[in-house]
Amino acid sequence: MRLLVFLLLTILLLFQYNFWFGKNGYFDNKQFQQEITQHQQENEQLTQRNQAIAAEIKDLKEGVDAIEERARQQHEMIKNNEIFYRIVKENK
Repeated sequence: MRLLVFLLLTILLLFQYNFWFGKNGYFDNKQFQQEITQHQQENEQLTQRNQAIAAEIKDLKEGVDAIEERARQQHEMIKNNEIFYRIVKENK
């Protein structure tokens, strides 16, 4: 009888060990869940970036306003009969 109880306890402990520390056990599962959450956040950020780039491409293909705005900001271009003012902060 004692041998049977000992055998059953040993089997139970082995199963518990595998559940907590074995391959694909509880701690592995927790780590994978954290990695999945991190990758989902990265994917969300990349999706938002891609949507912004797609909107900018659409604006550049369809409208002159986006091209004009980009020329003004990046190349400091101005229209005819337009005066350009640059405000510079004074270093103290």
